[in-house]
This record gives sequence, C-alpha cells and structure tokens, in this order.
Amino acid sequence: MYQFLALTSPGIEVLLAEEVKKLGGDEVVQKPEGVYFSASLELGYHICLWTRMASRVLLKLGEGDANNKDELFKSASLINWSEVFSNKDTFSIDFVGQNEEIRNTQFGGLTIKDAIVDHFRENDLERPSVQKANPDISFQARLLRNKIAIYLDFSGRGLFQRGYRENSGAAPLKENLAAALIERSGWLKDTTKPLLDPMCGSGTILIEAVSMAAGLAPGIERAKWGFENWLSHNDNVWNTQFEKAIEASNKGLETVKVKVFGNDIDSRVIHTAQKNARTAKLQQYIDFSCKDSNQLNNSFGKNGTILFNPPYGVRIGELPELVENFALLGKKLKTQFMDWRVAILTGNVELLSLLKLASFKRYKFKNGPLDCQLALYNIDEKQTAKDATNPQADFDQKDSAYANRLIKNRKNLKNWLKKEQVSCYRLYDADIPEYNVAVDIYQDYVVIHEYAAPSSIDADKASKRLQEVIYFTPKVLDVPTNKIVLKTRAKQKGKNQYEKVDKSKQSIIVEEYGAKLKVNLWDYLDTGLFLDHRKTRQIVAQKAKNKSILNLFAYTGSVSVQAALHGASEVTTVDMSKTYLDWAQDNFNLNKLSGYKYHFIQADCLQWLKNNSQTFDVVFIDPPTFSNSKRMDDSFDVQRDHVGLITDGLKALSDGGELIFTNNKRNFKIDKDAMEKLGVKAVNISEQTRDKDFQRNKHIHNSWLITRL
Repeated sequence: MYQFLALTSPGIEVLLAEEVKKLGGDEVVQKPEGVYFSASLELGYHICLWTRMASRVLLKLGEGDANNKDELFKSASLINWSEVFSNKDTFSIDFVGQNEEIRNTQFGGLTIKDAIVDHFRENDLERPSVQKANPDISFQARLLRNKIAIYLDFSGRGLFQRGYRENSGAAPLKENLAAALIERSGWLKDTTKPLLDPMCGSGTILIEAVSMAAGLAPGIERAKWGFENWLSHNDNVWNTQFEKAIEASNKGLETVKVKVFGNDIDSRVIHTAQKNARTAKLQQYIDFSCKDSNQLNNSFGKNGTILFNPPYGVRIGELPELVENFALLGKKLKTQFMDWRVAILTGNVELLSLLKLASFKRYKFKNGPLDCQLALYNIDEKQTAKDATNPQADFDQKDSAYANRLIKNRKNLKNWLKKEQVSCYRLYDADIPEYNVAVDIYQDYVVIHEYAAPSSIDADKASKRLQEVIYFTPKVLDVPTNKIVLKTRAKQKGKNQYEKVDKSKQSIIVEEYGAKLKVNLWDYLDTGLFLDHRKTRQIVAQKAKNKSILNLFAYTGSVSVQAALHGASEVTTVDMSKTYLDWAQDNFNLNKLSGYKYHFIQADCLQWLKNNSQTFDVVFIDPPTFSNSKRMDDSFDVQRDHVGLITDGLKALSDGGELIFTNNKRNFKIDKDAMEKLGVKAVNISEQTRDKDFQRNKHIHNSWLITRL
C-alpha cells in the first residue's frame, strides 16, 4: 500500500475526503492541508482518473526530521532517488512550509535538490538537471511542525483541468470548484430536473454538471501524468484502469438524461461556452441562450435548480449593475421559480441581502484568492409570505433618506446649474453620515465615491447603505446602470494621491465654461478634473489675459487650458507624471491650443522650482497633501513643507505678480508668521473658490492669494 495526499482548494476538503472514500481509498484522514489516504498502485491510478474534487494527488516517498538544514538534507538523503527516477530526466521541487531555521521555500527546495544530486553522484551516476518549467518528473516537499514529508507529484499539476476548456471568460471557475458547487447545490440527487446557470460565462458549471450526471471519468482527456517517468510506474496496470474509465464513461453517455440550460448576456462568451461544450462532446445536452438575465423568464420546467457564479463587483463599474440585477432577481425568483432551489456563489456576500430571501445553508469556499460563500435558497411559500408580513421587503424610494436627499439636492441646484450652464458637479457629499459617499455628475455619467464609513457606523449597516445608494442613484437620476461608476476611496498612506486602480483607457469629453476637457471615470481614483476647483480655474482665467502663467503640480492641465483660452501670453505646465502631462497636452489639442506659447515640462515640481530662473505674472501651486514618489528625492508633506514651497514659488513670481496656493488637506493652517517674514500678504480666498455644489464641505480645499507687500 502507498501513502497519498490529495490537495484541493479551501472549502472542498470535506467533499474530497468523501469522494476518496467512495473511490475506495483506505485510512482516509481530512486535514487542513489536504486529504491523506492509503491505496494500492492500481487504486491510486483509479483515483487520479476519477477524482473531481482534487487539484493534485501526491505519493509519499519518505519523511523525517527537519528542524534545520542538516536534518532536512539527511531526511531527503534517506530516499533512494536513483530508484525513483532516471538521471536522464529533468526534475523540479516544490517546497511548502517553513520553520525557525528554514525560513523560505527556495532555501528548503535547494537543500533537497542538493540531496538528490549528491545521491546520484555518490552512486557514480551523472547528476540529473533541474528544470522549473515542464520537467519530466516533479516532487513536493511539505514541512509541517519540523517534520518533512517528500512526495512524488503523482498526478501532475492542475488535476482539475479536464481538457475541454480551451477558452474561458474573464474570471473562470476552476473545474473542481464547479464540481463542489454542483455537489452542494443538491441537483445531483435528481438530475432529471432542470438546471439553469443564468450567468454561465464559458459554461464550466454546466459542462461539469452534465459530466457528473453521466458519470464520466474527468481524467481521461488529460495529456500528461506526473507518474509517467516514475520508475515504479506500471504501464499495464495503468492502461487497464484507463480503458475501464473510458468504457464506463461511454456507457454513462448512452444513458444520461438531463435538462441543462445556460444563459449569458455576452454573445462572445456564449460562443466560447458552446465551443467548450463541443470539445467536451456534451453540446447536445446543454441549451445555451444569449439574453440579459433580467429579462429571463421561466421556460425551463418545474422544481429545478438555479446555480451560478455572478461577478462580485470587484472591478470598477460592475457593482451598480449587480445591485440592480440582484434586486430584480429576488423578485423574479419569487414570482416565476416557485419550488426551485437557488445556489449562488459570491465573494460579495452583502449583495445577497438584495434578494430579500432567507438562505437555509451557506458554505465557505475560495475562488482563487477570494473568500466566497455558496448560499442555498428554497423558493417556497415561506419566502413569499415574508413579503406579505414585511412591507420593507423591497427598497422603497419614499422610505430612503438617501434617495430623498438626492431629490432635494437636485432641486436646490437646478436653477444654478441652468444659469451657470454647469454640466459636471457634485450632487451629494456625505450629507447624511450613514450614507458616506460623494456623488458627482459628469454630463450623462454618475460617479459614486465610497468613503470609509465613520467608526460609529456598524460595518454591516454601512455595506447595506452603500447598496441602497447604488440602487437608488440610477433610479432617482434616471441614468442607466452602465453609466454609474463606483469608486472606493480610502486615505492614502505613503502613496501619491493619483493612484491608479485599473486600465480601461476609456474617456469622455466634458465642457466647462467653454473649455473641452478629457476625463476618465474608470481608470483612476480621480477622474482628471477636480470639480471643487471649478471657480479656482475661473479666478486664474480672469487674471490670465496677456499674462504669463506657471501651473505647478498641474495634473491634467485644466487650469492651464482655462488660462490659455482667456488670452494668457504664455502658459508653462509642470508635472512629474508623463501620463498626466500627456493628458494635459490632449486637453490643449481638444481646444485647438498650440504653439510656442505653451510649454509642458515633466519634472519633480519641487526640484524644478528650486532650479528655475524664469519669472511669471501668475503662479498657481496645487500640491498633493502628501507624496513620496520614487521619482522624488524626498517625501513631501504640505503642512510641514508649505513655507519652503511658497518661498521657492515667490522666486518665480515677477514684480507685481500673484501667487495662488491651494491644497486639500483638512484642517490645514498656513504659517502666518512665516508669511510675514517673507514680506507677503496671504489672503484666504477659500470661500471665493468654493462653488454652490461644495458649500456644505468647508474643508474640500484651502486657497490663498499671495502678493508681495
């Protein structure tokens, strides 16, 4: 009998242990690291061919002490490696675990590699070669509580890969996780009942479901096995098991009767799912359709199972649609899928509350790095009875404090917006502490900035409040969900304020007082246009005619554009970021501004200002609150360093010139004594630079007009 260890993903271990027992494994023990069992070589082959839950099957070669490097080397040397594999084969070693002496996996792996190589040399054999990618044979060493267990990678990596999925969607499930979901859903108890995946993606759940219902051996299409170059591998025993698996699978296909349906809104993904089903030779058992899941009606039969893995809303732009989808789905399930079972895997558990359903069971899983739950629901009379006794079962706009405030704010701003012809503005700014978001309008689009909730607000409640915000915003403003953008904004520590969060390269063009400006609502926490500085830009513009302008920390150059459009004789735009400087030039091109008068300089503004010898009529400085960019010689803190920055700025100011200094640090205090010593007058113009849509937020920014006495 051989000792084996089967590995899988967190949450699947219980199912894997049950599976190994059913397949005939002996002395089955489930532990956090995997499922241990003993089996004959014949049974080991059989389990590799038939396991759906395992990601890898390892065969133990030896074990021993490993308190330190010497003990690890000695334990590895006890294995007769020349009887395990040929020195003509390449090999690799995975090392898992650490202790006080063996602190990293690379060190542990190298120690075992040395023991293997020394064994061959001591037996007068040429040493085998290490090859990390696609070796002929691979091993895994697992260090646990100062004991090392060394295994042959018996099955080979990625046992969950069945071979039918040549293509996949954006976030595909691994096949063994799909199998676990199907098992937990309960559908396998009666596979004559319909199974529906309304967001099927590349079809993994459905293909796996049909394969399980038919009793197919999931490993028969695997191209390479880990044991192939193991010297104790028995081809005859293996081939017998392989032929039996093929025969049993063919019989299963002859008798299987299933009703399986897949739907997705993306026609390209449906095409991929159909192709994968054909590759698996199961296309005749699955009915795929392309439709918005919100428009899906029950034409599938009675008493079936809905099982799906919707997006989790981790990418910008997904969550608004998901909130809408889940709210509508809950209603649809109760009206059209009575007596059905519903199973939903999600990494965003808060979304489940939008269904307004009571789950009867939840299982924890890992989908890649994400913690997820599989929630199970029975759609029965109890679920619909809850609605009758709970009038708040669905979101009601008139009962939402947030929705009512949004309506009120829009009404209050209506005349101002029309008079000023403003199309980009802030509509809501954490007016109600429980709804700690800002809502900005960019013409036809809405950006919701989620801030960390105050510590006094329970995290669960804050999450539900956010769902309410996402649900009502498109409804109140009559904006489609695909034009709602959600961004999570937290206080940055040790980072530049312009942090990138994605890369879609989408942009739209907006207008502000005659200027065309490019904004990107998707790729960065900030959009390219600071709405709170709308009036500040106009103040600079009004001073610009026939004046030379210096714009420092220029970001995307919106101040520079307004100055140029209002007749500045010269505009110099300085920023450290090439991305933002290119963006500023795009903004100039949009407004047909070009020529020798306009200069764009990529530089550390602090250093550039110290080295600058040119003077300007208007100097505009809008530094970040804090920055320690790798491209800067030192960190910058606006409270700590503002006097030095203003001092250098004054050197760039011509006689009779004006310096506008602004920042958005809350509770910032300008050093009045230092200003006096500099011989300047610093007038606080924060109130003048705050427009009507920012009147509630007195701390959105701080601005000073500085002139020499």
